[in-house]
Amino acid sequence: MSRFLKSACALLFSLTATLAQAGGLDAISAGDASAGVKEALAKGADYAVSSLGKNGGFLGNDKVKIRLPGYLDKADSALRMFGMGKQADELVETMNHAAENAVAEARPVLAESIKKMSVKDAKEILTGGQDSVTQYFRRTSTDQLTARFKPIVKAETDKLKLADQYNRFAGKAAGAGLIDKNNADLDSYVTQKAMDGLFLMIAEEEKKLRANPLGAGSELLKNVFGAL
Repeated sequence: MSRFLKSACALLFSLTATLAQAGGLDAISAGDASAGVKEALAKGADYAVSSLGKNGGFLGNDKVKIRLPGYLDKADSALRMFGMGKQADELVETMNHAAENAVAEARPVLAESIKKMSVKDAKEILTGGQDSVTQYFRRTSTDQLTARFKPIVKAETDKLKLADQYNRFAGKAAGAGLIDKNNADLDSYVTQKAMDGLFLMIAEEEKKLRANPLGAGSELLKNVFGAL
């Protein structure tokens, strides 16, 4: 087969797949599409909160476990060399426990984002790529999650005297360009990491749904995401 004929066949196959996809989506009503996306959002949110908002949700999951940032993470080894491993462990455990407590309170914020989703949002989520569910939550809930998470995180870190030491050392490290300035405040750092972990777990659930819509456990999700 000539190179030209191979290219033509590949183009025809791609066009056929695109038309089939468009036909599949066109066959679904706007109401069903919107309802399907809302169910997908709720499914991802519930999975993420249930997975992380519990004892060990962050600390026991290497994908989201919160460690000391950059230069301070390397300093962790020095602390252990000088017999201060207990203090380092306490700080890491407190950060992760604070994130777990914060994420446990995320449901109302995520539910409000789902409630406010428009038909336009639903269309963009369906056609916007493999992580569009996750990006929708990032866009619509980050500010509200920050406002809800930070006081919860602060309540946990206030129990640990090492928090003030962290801020002092982190401030100096940030001033020297050794860590990001956004990581120089313990409460802000943990709050951001808690949200990063939350969105990561939502993304994992979204990836599974898009890869296997037939295994979604819902006829609506099968029909809507199976048409993509």
